[in-house]
Amino acid sequence: MDKRTSTFERVESDVRSYSRSFPRLFDRAQGASIYDHNGKGYTDFLSGCSSLNYGHNDPDLKQALIEYVSGDGIAHGLDMFTDAKEQFLAAFERVILRPREMDYRVQFTGPTGANAVEAALKLARKVTGRQNVIAFTNGFHGVTLGALAATGNGKHRGGAATPLTGVSRAAFDGYFGENVDTADMLDQQLSDPSSGIDAPAAIIVETVQGEGGLNAASPEWLRRIEAIARKHGALFIIDDIQAGCGRTGGFFSFDGMGLSPDIITMAKSLSGMGLPLAVTLLRPEHDIWSPAEHNGTFRGNNHAFVTARAALEKFWADDEFAKQIAGNAAYLKQRLERIAGEAGLSLRGRGMMMGINMGSGEAAAAVCKSCFQNGLIIETSGSHDEIVKVLAPLNIPRDEFAAGLDTLEAAVATEMRHTRIAAE
Repeated sequence: MDKRTSTFERVESDVRSYSRSFPRLFDRAQGASIYDHNGKGYTDFLSGCSSLNYGHNDPDLKQALIEYVSGDGIAHGLDMFTDAKEQFLAAFERVILRPREMDYRVQFTGPTGANAVEAALKLARKVTGRQNVIAFTNGFHGVTLGALAATGNGKHRGGAATPLTGVSRAAFDGYFGENVDTADMLDQQLSDPSSGIDAPAAIIVETVQGEGGLNAASPEWLRRIEAIARKHGALFIIDDIQAGCGRTGGFFSFDGMGLSPDIITMAKSLSGMGLPLAVTLLRPEHDIWSPAEHNGTFRGNNHAFVTARAALEKFWADDEFAKQIAGNAAYLKQRLERIAGEAGLSLRGRGMMMGINMGSGEAAAAVCKSCFQNGLIIETSGSHDEIVKVLAPLNIPRDEFAAGLDTLEAAVATEMRHTRIAAE
């Protein structure tokens, strides 16, 4: 550790995590690459945990922000009307909502995804007059107390140091294997007045569980869950914070699935270049908030509005970017199938949100460590951190994508060879 990184050991809290996996001082980034202060470049397959779907410092988004700041544009606006907010909302309505015939109000909740989830759960309880929320095994919705109650991860839940209440857990699609219909199980429990599960205010679900292990729900199962919510008087919430903004193909992870959620939470790549921005989308009939009943000081990040609008207009005004994502996703799947097949492993995920199940956290950690030593930043997910998760920028150039996957392939092959030798 050099003198400059020792500052973090001396001053910063031990709660930090990613810096332990990637102990370098980084100072520059462009596209799919991030550079340490010695000038060494790393291909970024983490992408700010899907906060940088368009890569680092996209030139058009960067230019829009530079021009706005240079013109003394408003940076912090609380929830006042500003030009930057109006242009973002108009673009979101024009580019995203109208083409999908979606009628939603946009609530600015604060800077993080957890803020959006907190607002969603709070609103669902206010609308229905109920307290209980159904969340799923391996779900991850944030680490503030309300969102954490809906999160399944035991390590994060343990950090609360207080009881987490108001949530009942249901089994995600495939949790008990292919032959068990977990949607039917949930319907039976909610239909039985003696099941011990209180009538829910909402059912909250990720279409692909990012932190939970890249478990991808089928469209059929998701439609069943929405129908169950309707049947039992609950609001249907989709948490699209990590899987949205193109990560799984469409702007929303549920595009084309025939779903009509009551509430949608978004954050991460919504701003386009990593600036804090989170929203809760809600159907107009559910917009029963009193003024300032739910607020937050940093819900008016105008710099994020500027780059978010630029991202919508650059990447989502037509179908070309979605086609690029589809091409990269097909290439990713083909490469990962080859890597996993040669090693006798399996794949998880969907779109540009896929990974390899290494079978154990130790094996996955060894792969990620080897990758980092060879210039690739990649992380794990899953109940036991057993999934090596690829979250490359959606628009990563094919040659850089190939080189990064070559590094991953070599790391997996080396780890499997070590595993075989240890077993002999």
